Amino acid sequence: VLLVLLVLVTLGLGLQLGLRKLDEQGSCRKRCFDSSYRALDGCRCDMECKDRGNCCWDFEDTCVKSRETSWVKANCSTARKSQCPEGFDLPPVILFSMDGFRAEYLQTWSTLMPNIDKMKTCGIHSKYLRSVYPTKTFPNHYTIVTGLYPESHGIIDNNMYDVNLNKNFSLSSKEKNNPAWWQGQPVWLTAMYQGLKAGTYFWPGSDVAINGSFPTIYVPYKSSVPYEQRISTLLKWLDLPQAERPSFYTLYVEQPDSAGHESGPVSANVVQALQLVDNAFGMLMEGLKQRNLDSCVNIILLADHGMDQTYCDKVEYMTDYFPQINFYMYQGQGPRIRARNIPHDFYSCKYEDAHVGKKRSKSSSSCGGGTHGFDNKFKAMENASEEQVNQMLNLTQDEITATEKLNLPFGRPRVMQENKEHCLLYHREYVSGFGKAIRMPMWSSYTVPKPGDTSPLPPTVPDCLRADVRVAPSESQKCSFYLAHKNITHGFLYPPEFTCFAANNRTSDSQYDALITSNLVPMYEAFKKIWDYFHNVLLVKYAMERNGVNVVSGPVFDYNYDGRFDAPSEITEYVVNNSVPIPTHYFVMLTSCKNKNYTPDACPEWLDVLSFIIPHHPTNMESCPEHKAETVWIEERVKAHVARVRDVELLTGLDFFQEKVQPVSEILQLKTYLPTFETII
Repeated sequence: VLLVLLVLVTLGLGLQLGLRKLDEQGSCRKRCFDSSYRALDGCRCDMECKDRGNCCWDFEDTCVKSRETSWVKANCSTARKSQCPEGFDLPPVILFSMDGFRAEYLQTWSTLMPNIDKMKTCGIHSKYLRSVYPTKTFPNHYTIVTGLYPESHGIIDNNMYDVNLNKNFSLSSKEKNNPAWWQGQPVWLTAMYQGLKAGTYFWPGSDVAINGSFPTIYVPYKSSVPYEQRISTLLKWLDLPQAERPSFYTLYVEQPDSAGHESGPVSANVVQALQLVDNAFGMLMEGLKQRNLDSCVNIILLADHGMDQTYCDKVEYMTDYFPQINFYMYQGQGPRIRARNIPHDFYSCKYEDAHVGKKRSKSSSSCGGGTHGFDNKFKAMENASEEQVNQMLNLTQDEITATEKLNLPFGRPRVMQENKEHCLLYHREYVSGFGKAIRMPMWSSYTVPKPGDTSPLPPTVPDCLRADVRVAPSESQKCSFYLAHKNITHGFLYPPEFTCFAANNRTSDSQYDALITSNLVPMYEAFKKIWDYFHNVLLVKYAMERNGVNVVSGPVFDYNYDGRFDAPSEITEYVVNNSVPIPTHYFVMLTSCKNKNYTPDACPEWLDVLSFIIPHHPTNMESCPEHKAETVWIEERVKAHVARVRDVELLTGLDFFQEKVQPVSEILQLKTYLPTFETII
């Protein structure tokens, strides 16, 4: 018995000493390719340890032989559902953000980013995502985790002032940790409210006690932390016991945004930054593979916004416009001005009527590189009652059927507003829905065929306007209204000169059915220049390019600018002396067949739609049109106000495409699509 006890004691001591020796020597178990790991004896487990000759004793067996093929070189997984090892009942989710990663980088530099390119190939990817405005880091990151627009979640910029709090928010101030700024519910709290755990390694808002709570595990932001350490820490979280392990993770890296700001989006610095980010992502995927989690974890790899070039010769200095600068100027792509609260004594003079602003030199450190924050539609910055009665104007039933087929190929717009009295007015060339309370058409629909003749359209017949006898005089517009308002003139929702397309007649004789009071809309003189040029030039061009277009246009009333249509009672508040209400905007929606072999009225498949909501202003100062030809600024102005069909519906109370025989999912996609134009800033 004594002999057996001695043997057991000896074995125990031997095993203990052996384990201590292994610990002192270091081991690569669960540390493969972790560049931040260094054992007590100095051995390493990263991919360069062989070149340095300091690999830990089990590196070959643990990291090389056991997993001969690296993740980036392995074939894509063919598994149709997650394959998780024991202890992972729920596949973890990792949200990985690369700040300022422009969508175009994926195409231009894909060969230099093998890991990200592998993810794109093996996973599901979108050509681009559209940021929220402003295209800044904090607003977009917080939108990603809340699903809210900035005006709803409160983080509307990286730097801002709140009049209610009377405080300034900035990335470098402690005020950013004040929960009062952060509204909504970030997804890590949603996970925690469902009994799960969340781990965040840097994410705007994750180190703030939003709704009184922090994530289960979080790391306060510190830009100097190497990417390898961030990846290593997240992998260690995945190694935690199941009861302690998070189910949702976030990971944030500053590149390629920092390099883009410094050198611009097309630069060697950005290429190096992209490779740095790709290596970090590759380290994450390799670590997941070592843990048999590469076919288990759900990874979302995304960016918050893009990046565009800036030019020093386009910088404007306020000292060129103001003799004294006694206000705060927020420079950049979204400049703002606000008054100083209380001037410092050494900036003030003894006399109350004199104030000296701080001198500023004409130098700027924020130009010549890259920046973001611009319009989120820019490429570089890459969501009822039946009508009362059908009125006819000398049309037979067959003619009504024919004009509906041609001019309402996708069905008439449905009026979803309650108590909105209206009637349908049929014409051979167009159909309109006339709003009795507003004394003008709510919408007009017509089809412009591909022009066979590119000669100029005939001018509108002057001084020839007749009353539409189908509309009661009390509901019609009168010429006296326009005579009393010098800045307001009348326009036509359906351009009379377009009747030449329907009648195949380039003379003015065919215009008279459009020169009626039910086709009138009030317009500012300045806006009418835009309206006429759009229809006579741009619309003809679009019809030529798209093999014809169906056009639906109409007025918008949004006096409180909340993005929703105003009720009739709200509109009447802005009407003086029982006259005609002035629209705040006009919308134009162009629909064509995606297959350009078909015309809009014969389209058997997918549609293309291009919508605009153009502000109705008394001047065109927005475009600085002085001494510029209309060809230079009007199309640019119109494209700046491109919109979704859904935006038009919200602003008008109309519902489109109800009679288009197409799956609901495709109609919803059509309504929420927002076109992108190539834009040079």
